[in-house]
Amino acid sequence: MSRLDHLWAGWRQAYLDGTGEDGRLLGSLDIPEGGSLFSAVEQSGLPDEESFVLHRGRTAFAMLNIYPYTSGHTMVMPKRPVGSLADLTDDEHAELWSMVRDAVAAIEAAYLPGGVNVGLNQGRAAGAGIPEHLHVHCVARWTGDTNFMTATAGVRVLPEALAESWSKLREHWPA
Repeated sequence: MSRLDHLWAGWRQAYLDGTGEDGRLLGSLDIPEGGSLFSAVEQSGLPDEESFVLHRGRTAFAMLNIYPYTSGHTMVMPKRPVGSLADLTDDEHAELWSMVRDAVAAIEAAYLPGGVNVGLNQGRAAGAGIPEHLHVHCVARWTGDTNFMTATAGVRVLPEALAESWSKLREHWPA
C-alpha cells in the first residue's frame, strides 16, 4: 500500500479566488490621475501592514508582490510612476538602488536563501506587467526550488501568508 502525502495550504483559497489579502487591497484602491496601481497602493493611506508596503523613502518605496514567485518577493520602485530607468532623476536612481540593496539584505536575513534574483522588466515586450511604473523585483531563491507544480498545474505553493512575509521583512529591514 502506498502512502499519499498531502500539502496543506488552506489559507491559499481566499488568495486564489480574490477574496483574501490581495482582493481586499485591490478592491479598495483608486488609481490617481497620471498614476499607476503602485501609486494607488503607496498613496492609499492604508496601514503598511495592510498595503504590504515594507519601507518608504523620500523618492522610492518597497512593497511585497501580492502575486509572489516565492515568499518575501519584494518590489522596489520610485514613488513617481516612470516607465524606464532613463526617466529617473539622479535622486530617484540613487534611492531606488540603495533600497534594492536593503531589500536584498532583508530577504537574506529573513529567509536565508541560497541566492536572490534581482531584476526588472522595462516595457511590455520585456514582460513588465505594469510598464508605466518601473519596479525592481527581489526574489529569494534556493537550490532546487523549481518544482512540478508551476510546470504542470500553473500554480505556485507558498508556505506563508503575505502578512507573515511582511512581518519578517519589516523585522529584518536595515535601519
